[in-house]
Amino acid sequence: MSANRQARAAALLAPWWLAAGPALAALTPLAPGPAGPPESPPPPWAYAGLPQQQPPPTRFALVPLDGQTVLRVEAERSYGNLLHPLPGTPAGRLSWRWRVDRALPAADLRHKAGDDAALKVCAMFELPRERVPFVERQLLRLAESRLGEPLPNATLCYVWDQRLPTGSVLPNAYTRRLRFITLGGEVGRWQAVSRDLAADFVLAFGDEAPAAPPLRAIALGADADNTGGHSLGFIEALRLEPPAR
Repeated sequence: MSANRQARAAALLAPWWLAAGPALAALTPLAPGPAGPPESPPPPWAYAGLPQQQPPPTRFALVPLDGQTVLRVEAERSYGNLLHPLPGTPAGRLSWRWRVDRALPAADLRHKAGDDAALKVCAMFELPRERVPFVERQLLRLAESRLGEPLPNATLCYVWDQRLPTGSVLPNAYTRRLRFITLGGEVGRWQAVSRDLAADFVLAFGDEAPAAPPLRAIALGADADNTGGHSLGFIEALRLEPPAR
């Protein structure tokens, strides 16, 4: 696998990763901030793409819809993520509402050529590198040496998907450092989602760790660079609650 492909698959990285900053108390709401353009999510939300990215960036903007301020996510032969650092934060319950108005009929997460998503919500975990299988550790180190950036060891993405059964768990077609849980949906209709991140981490990465490590970040995204498609989706009411005691 090329270093750039490893970077794309691990995905949620880029120079932002080195400047994640200290642990934050909470997930910053997707609402206009006191400074900056009203359509831009407030810091520490920040856009991150690929090193030396060739596809155009996925577009993110806060817009009014159905009486609420929501995040509009549009991918057109593009790639990109919106990242929120949360280093050291315990994996709790993540909830949100999302809606896809334009899907990607050619997307198929089982194959490299179909490795696109009309909408995804991801959690990055601070899985210790020694938990990663030996061969994959070497691939990560090789990619890091070429990119000059550290790569995440474990990323779990919930993907809006109409092809696979809801609740399917599968690795990314390029690397097992990124794994998916598919969530079905109906085009044009809001869907409420609530997930136990710790339980889902064990579901997806239980072959490597018996319990969920702390979070590293939350990310939102969409990509259509492999299929050459065009998607449009919306996310609102994104919340992270502490783990139940």
